[in-house]
Amino acid sequence: MTTVDDLINEVLAGRHGPDPGEVLATSVFWVHHGTRLAGGNVTYRNQYVLARVGRAFGACAFAEGEADPAVCANYSGAPVARLLTEAPAPVRVAALDAYLGHVRPHETERVVLPAGTPEERAKARDAAVAGLLDVQPGAKVALIGVVNPLVAAIRERGAECLPCDLTLRTTQWGDPVTPDMRDVLGVADAVVATGMTIGNGTFDEILRTCRDRGVPLIIYAQTASAVARHFLDAGVTALSAEPFPFSQFSADDTALFRYRT
Repeated sequence: MTTVDDLINEVLAGRHGPDPGEVLATSVFWVHHGTRLAGGNVTYRNQYVLARVGRAFGACAFAEGEADPAVCANYSGAPVARLLTEAPAPVRVAALDAYLGHVRPHETERVVLPAGTPEERAKARDAAVAGLLDVQPGAKVALIGVVNPLVAAIRERGAECLPCDLTLRTTQWGDPVTPDMRDVLGVADAVVATGMTIGNGTFDEILRTCRDRGVPLIIYAQTASAVARHFLDAGVTALSAEPFPFSQFSADDTALFRYRT
């Protein structure tokens, strides 16, 4: 298994659990929200499609136009196999994530993000992600999917952050952000990438490049956290998995799960 499509085909063939033609996605729903942290100059505008399968929620963030609210009515209550074969890409990823999370819940190192303000919780979350980095001072760390507190957390560990994002053009501190991941993948000593790369189709290239170069790849995932888990020891070296409900949707304690190979 080397790509996300390979994993989907394996699930459809029944290699990771019960027949997805017999397992229902009880609900498919949509979240659209904006966030601007105190002191920041960026309003994050995020859209997610989510699917529930049994005891798990799967999620996929997506860009404008990649799906529409009609998917909620079209696919709620449908077999997972139908979502995996005919639904728009974000719904496929959310359904795959939910199925895999239902079959095998996250049960590894549990990190509790303490109750607090959005800023406090974002800082705790990104410190937990950065804690998966094992790099020497001065190492170049590509950050694909820029979140300003994570930029800061990487720098606090003495590393140089190479930011890449499809929408942001500068960090909170004015650092230029490249939209082309190839600008950073070829020179980084380690790569930290968001689970959104699974949803937008860039994950396979990131995985292949890091594997070919022998570079550590750390995934921080709200999108497709259970999907990313299947690539541990296949190019992904560490994972911060944060299943729904995400930290930004609660002021109370929530958890993420950290995996290391």
